[in-house]
Amino acid sequence: MIAVAMSGGVDSSTAAVLLKNAGHDIVGLSMQLWNQRRKLQGEEDSSESEIQRTGRCCSLDDIWDARRVASHLGMPFYVLNLEDEFENTVVAPFVASYLRGETPSPCIQCNNYVKFHHLVEKAAGIGADRVATGHYARVRYDDALGRWLLLRGRDRSKDQSYFLFGLTQDQLSRTLFPLGELSKPEVREIARGAGLPTYDKPESQEICFVQGRSYADFVEKYASVQPEKTGNIVNQDGNVVGTHSGIHKYTIGQRKGLIAAGRPQYVVKIEPLENRIVIGDDPDLHRKRFSIRDHNWIAVERLAGSIRCDVQIRNRFEPQPAVVSLANGEVIVEFDSPQRAITPGQAAVFYWDDVVVGGGWISGRP
Repeated sequence: MIAVAMSGGVDSSTAAVLLKNAGHDIVGLSMQLWNQRRKLQGEEDSSESEIQRTGRCCSLDDIWDARRVASHLGMPFYVLNLEDEFENTVVAPFVASYLRGETPSPCIQCNNYVKFHHLVEKAAGIGADRVATGHYARVRYDDALGRWLLLRGRDRSKDQSYFLFGLTQDQLSRTLFPLGELSKPEVREIARGAGLPTYDKPESQEICFVQGRSYADFVEKYASVQPEKTGNIVNQDGNVVGTHSGIHKYTIGQRKGLIAAGRPQYVVKIEPLENRIVIGDDPDLHRKRFSIRDHNWIAVERLAGSIRCDVQIRNRFEPQPAVVSLANGEVIVEFDSPQRAITPGQAAVFYWDDVVVGGGWISGRP
C-alpha cells in the first residue's frame, strides 16, 4: 500500500490519481501542522470566518479539499496531527534563525523533519510501505553507485529538488514522486480529466504559519521581541549612518528601508552579536567562498576530498559551477566566479546535471 501525502492542492491530488490509475492500493494522509487558531503574543482571537479564509498550505480549507479529493477517488483518508513536531522543528527554528541574523528556509525544514520523517513513520504504522507526494522531482536507484538518487523534475520551471536535499537513503527508498516526469499544464489537464475539485486551485505562495502578516511581525509576536529595541546601521568603514529596530527585519541584499546615501545601498552583512546592520554598494554583495553546516549527502556516501559541481544557493537561482571541498573539518564551497547575496540560513544544494549530490545550510563564515 502507498500512502499519499494530501496537501489539498492539485499536485498531490493528481499524484493520487496517477497511482490509483496504475492499480496501486492507496490511502490519503493529510498533516495538520499549524493551529490556525493559535493566539500569538498581543493578538486578538481570530474568528472562525477569518480562519477558514486562510487558504494556504495545510490550512483547514486545504485539509477539507484533500478530504473531498479522497472521497472523489474512493480512497481511505486520515489526518495526522503533527502540530507539536512542526512547531518544535520548523516554527521555533524559523524564529531563532531570524534572530541570529539569518534568512531561513522553513519549507526545507518541514520536508526534512516533519513531512518525510514523520510521514514515513506514520505510513508504516497503517501498513503502507511507501509514501508519495506531489513534488516535482524524481527518484531512482543507481546500481553502480549502490545508492538511491534524487533528481530534478523533468519540468525545470517547476523543479522542487532544491527543497528535498535533506532526504536520507532510507526515505528515498520509500518515496515516490509521480509528477516527476510531468509539467504543470499536464498535471492540471490530468486533474481536470479526472474530475478533481482541485484541478484549477491556485498554488500556495506563502509560508503557512505566517498567515498573512509580515515575517518580522510574526517573529516579534512569537518571540515577544520588543520592536523598540534599536541598533546601528554602519557602512563598510564602520561609521554609523543610521539605526534599525531589529536585525530580524533585514536580509542580505535588501535595499528597501535603508537610509538614502545618494546611491543605492544594500545590506551586505548582519552582525547579531553587535546588533548591527552593515550596508554597502552592490559590488560588496559579491563573493566566491562560504562554508556550510548540517550537510547531507545523497549521490555520494560522504565528501572524501573535493568535487566539482553546480551549486544552487536559493530557490530562484541558476546553479553556478563551483568546487566543494573539506578544509579543517568544514565543508567549503568556492564558486568559479563571485555570486551575489550569498545568504546565511539559506540552503546550498549541489548538482551533477540533474542529480542532487547533496547540500547543506549556508553559515555566516567565509
